[in-house]
Amino acid sequence: MPRQHISSGSRFEDEIGYSRAVVQDGWVFVSGTTGYDYAAMSIAPDVVAQCEQAFRNIEAALRQAGAGMEDIVRVTFIVPDRADWQPCWPVVKRWLGAARPAATLLHAGLQTPEMRIEIEVTARQRQAEGKS
Repeated sequence: MPRQHISSGSRFEDEIGYSRAVVQDGWVFVSGTTGYDYAAMSIAPDVVAQCEQAFRNIEAALRQAGAGMEDIVRVTFIVPDRADWQPCWPVVKRWLGAARPAATLLHAGLQTPEMRIEIEVTARQRQAEGKS
């Protein structure tokens, strides 16, 4: 199966040289995704709003790849400020509660100070599950 590159339309993907997601052999690898709203070209100041937008961005990439939120098997959360993590829990549960993927939380700086959360996921395409 040839590699498929998924783009969000973000200028950063072209400028830096990466894809929002890559599909290979039934797996969907979604790059670290922030709460940047590409349609409005803006980012909300609130971490909870950023978390919601990041999941919307991830969901859009997964749809393009033939997968959904329920197909996520692994997630990594990156937050610069530990205090920002707990307010995101209800958002995370709403988006990932059915999938219950393996998860990791990291504390690290992000691309800009305005970015307060970044989320990376790995999913398995449903049609690929029976082929492995």
